[in-house]
Amino acid sequence: MARPRKPLLSTDRIVAAARALVDAEGLAAVSTRRLAAELGVSGPSLYNHFRTKDQILEAVADSVSAQVDLSMFEDGRDWRTALYDWAVSYRAALRDHPNIVPILARGPGRRPAALRLADAVYGAMVEAGWPPAQATSIGALMRYFATGSALGSFAGGFVDDETAYDPADYPHLGQAHLLAEQQERIDERAFATGLTALLDGLERQYERLGETG
Repeated sequence: MARPRKPLLSTDRIVAAARALVDAEGLAAVSTRRLAAELGVSGPSLYNHFRTKDQILEAVADSVSAQVDLSMFEDGRDWRTALYDWAVSYRAALRDHPNIVPILARGPGRRPAALRLADAVYGAMVEAGWPPAQATSIGALMRYFATGSALGSFAGGFVDDETAYDPADYPHLGQAHLLAEQQERIDERAFATGLTALLDGLERQYERLGETG
């Protein structure tokens, strides 16, 4: 039997094509008609794998969650180091796929990779000695921080035009027009600064647990 000219349609191919569309053009670009055209198949054939566009987008979101490294919760790193390394990996995945962040921000729902992520963070905190309620709060806090950092760029919010920030109106923004060209460096530094501050605060709480325990 002759081999098919095109690879057989699969869930992975659909998700990869949808993810590429979301990355390039945003969530609104995804439709079953557009995906079918991108994949060179008929529209109805997609329904053998996904019943709705929302299911496709959920799968795309979960494919991004699957890119987050979880090994730090399994190799003996202390809870603070593990949280730091995980947050860096999590933000990197979101930074590479910023257009899917609004769906990820809804929470894990039934998405397997997202649930494994939540389970790993919560489990590691409980095993480190955090009470379950605080472990839940830590997982939520870290997700809020990483997700928020991926939703926009502080440095990228300024225009590259020195005339836009009149010293008479904004006496402290004389160099603001230079921020945009240093966007990546500034945003990375801001994330690291905030993450360290968060973990410093959590570490003080953790020390108090030991004092009262």
